Amino acid sequence: MDITLPISLSSCNLPSPQHPNVTTNSLKQRKRKQNQKRKHFLHNTQPKVPFPKSSPTPLLTNPKPHPRSKLDALNAVVDELESSVEKGIQLDAQIFSSILETCFRLRAFDHGFRIRRLIPEKLLRKNAGLSSKLLKLYASSGQIEDAHHVFDKMPERNASAFPWNSLISGYAEMGQYEDALALYFQMEEEGVDPDQFTYPRVLKACSGIGSIRVGEEVHRQIVRHGFWANGFVLNALVDMYSKCGDIVKARRVFDNIGMRDLVSWNSMLTGYIHHGVLEGALEIFRLMIRDGYEPDSVGISTILASLPSVKFGAQVHGWILRRGIEWDLSIANALIVLYSNHGNLDKARWLFEKMPKMDVVSWNSIISAHSKDPKALIYFSRMETVGALPDNITFVSLLSACGNMGLVKDGERLFSLMRERYGISPVMEHYGCMVNLYGRAGFINEAYEIVVNGMEFEAGPTVWGALLYACYVHGNVDIGEVAAQNLFELEPDNEHNFELLMGIYRNAGRLEDVERVRIMMVERGLDS
Repeated sequence: MDITLPISLSSCNLPSPQHPNVTTNSLKQRKRKQNQKRKHFLHNTQPKVPFPKSSPTPLLTNPKPHPRSKLDALNAVVDELESSVEKGIQLDAQIFSSILETCFRLRAFDHGFRIRRLIPEKLLRKNAGLSSKLLKLYASSGQIEDAHHVFDKMPERNASAFPWNSLISGYAEMGQYEDALALYFQMEEEGVDPDQFTYPRVLKACSGIGSIRVGEEVHRQIVRHGFWANGFVLNALVDMYSKCGDIVKARRVFDNIGMRDLVSWNSMLTGYIHHGVLEGALEIFRLMIRDGYEPDSVGISTILASLPSVKFGAQVHGWILRRGIEWDLSIANALIVLYSNHGNLDKARWLFEKMPKMDVVSWNSIISAHSKDPKALIYFSRMETVGALPDNITFVSLLSACGNMGLVKDGERLFSLMRERYGISPVMEHYGCMVNLYGRAGFINEAYEIVVNGMEFEAGPTVWGALLYACYVHGNVDIGEVAAQNLFELEPDNEHNFELLMGIYRNAGRLEDVERVRIMMVERGLDS
């Protein structure tokens, strides 16, 4: 370490360099002596005991690597909390609430369940905020019974709409729309004031059951509670009315939204598309562009996938080209689906071959486009060649194509390949495709064998329906009766199943059985 001492010329009795009696050489000699004295001084003032050489201090005997992600960090925190509780350290409600919120945001439900086991029941019963966080975690993870159990034991649950909203949302996400609506009306009866987050969840439940009458009642309550100008709530109303079939009321609500956002425009646009009102859809599309609300790539893909007409699709495609976003991955995939759905396979193939980048959705789209063409198998071979990994949707498309073309051997090979090479376990759709494959080819017994002995779970309507249709095509009465009986239990209101069985009996000349099935339909209120 350099140390510079302030030594002046006067303190050393040195003459000024400008003194006439001092020569240049004498000056150099005196400077040399001065430097020697300085070195001697510094040497004598240094510590006599040298500092030891520095080395790392082992703070941890088994140092752990730093967490590499938010989930790793969360896991480390949960481990520490579990260790603290084991040592008898009491943690307050704020710590548990904070960690549960983090688990919710990261969708780390297993970590949340670990935290739940650490929370004392006494602490949970007396802290409404903590109970609300736990309820939200359970509801969003699909553990709706556990969520309702927490809800039933909550202290002061009527103090805010938050716990009610969480439970209503959980029921709606699980498709239990009647339960969601019942909870909302219970909330009203108990005098809990809803907030802006309550109504979108309730309106989703109205859409789920398709009840415009209930939706209109909720609409009246929205006005009564002062949310008639809330854009967040009005967007949900537009969506509800369009999904329940009243596109006119949906547009009326839309026109009353003062500050529209992208959600408003997309809700109205998809509503028109869903109902096939192409002129209205084009008008909304032009207006949203005019007002500076350009849909993002996901929104455009959704629009393209929903279009009932290639005419509107061509106009949207033109807009995409003008924006220079035609090779965005999700948009290009949606365009392939659009053109293939309307029979323009040349255009779909051209788009696919020009794509600068492909993903599994791209391959699935082009394979599905050729569901009645041997090129489906060629595209799959190319997919394997380039190293793209197929998924379960890939094999549904391939097996469906084999069924349509009667390629039994290829279908069997692909089914084995799916399980053995790619480790994909068959789901209901795969078994439905195999039953359809064998059934269409006339191998009714083989198809029936899959249904009763070849599946790891109970067959659903998809599988039994494929078997019943095969029996209708090939006139197999015995297995057809078994398939129909199972379908009558699984889908008691599906007229098509009764009609297929009547067709099987009619083709076999069993007219008494035809009349018996017709009477069954009348008794169930299905006779048209």
